[in-house]
Amino acid sequence: MAATVSEEQWRVARTALADQTDRFVDLVRAAPRQVMATAHWSVADTLAHVVSLAWYYVCLVDREHPALPVPGLGGQLPDVTVDTVADFNDVLLRHLTERDPEVLLDRLQADVKQLLVACEGRRPDETVPWLGGARVPLAGLCAHLVNELLIHGHDVARATGRPWPIPGRDAALFLELFLAGVVRHGYGRLIDGGAPPSERPIVVEFRSAYAAPVRLLLHRGRVSFAEPGARPDARIDHDPGTLNLMMFGRVSRARAVLTGKVRIRGRRPWLLPAFLRKFRTPS
Repeated sequence: MAATVSEEQWRVARTALADQTDRFVDLVRAAPRQVMATAHWSVADTLAHVVSLAWYYVCLVDREHPALPVPGLGGQLPDVTVDTVADFNDVLLRHLTERDPEVLLDRLQADVKQLLVACEGRRPDETVPWLGGARVPLAGLCAHLVNELLIHGHDVARATGRPWPIPGRDAALFLELFLAGVVRHGYGRLIDGGAPPSERPIVVEFRSAYAAPVRLLLHRGRVSFAEPGARPDARIDHDPGTLNLMMFGRVSRARAVLTGKVRIRGRRPWLLPAFLRKFRTPS
């Protein structure tokens, strides 16, 4: 993996954010607000969640932007991990009480536009503080919001019977720029817990048709980039959209494998579950 994000990757991330925001807005605008998009969130709640993220991200890159109306938010962020982010999202939604879709959609479009404007002329690998004390590069911040739009667009589309194709190139940004970005710049407490530390190193390589391979090492409880010559114990060839849906609990691992969208091979593939217990996302 290169030490920095290329200008082409930076352009693709910003273009994807603009495009997927437009798709998400069109999808949600046509959806009944009261329909349950997930077991706990209606379409309106799901929209409010995405709005809260876009709002927060603008605040990270533009200190003059009005802050989220959540008392003590700054003090809570360093302690959030992948295992407690659901509770944190509930806190945000309790304080963001607006559920009128048109008001929320206007807010989402305005904040994404402001985020893209604030990113103009800045380096893609400039970092900002994130949940759990992680440091996220600007390109990774945009990639994370793209993934949120794709995942929650999937939720709304499934609940309302609408098509929602997930473009592979846009979906690949989540691993390529966000996950790789926090590994490179420091993930803090974000993935605390999970698999217990082990002296046995595990190397896993992620490969898709849309991005350069990402080869990661789990050793003694820490995830880092593997050395270029390290032999993978497991290799995951994947369709990025399916991998992301699997990582966020929308598609089971069995279904992802049986459809051929996620293919696992390598000399020690049985080590993969231990790796994924550490290198994980909220599901």
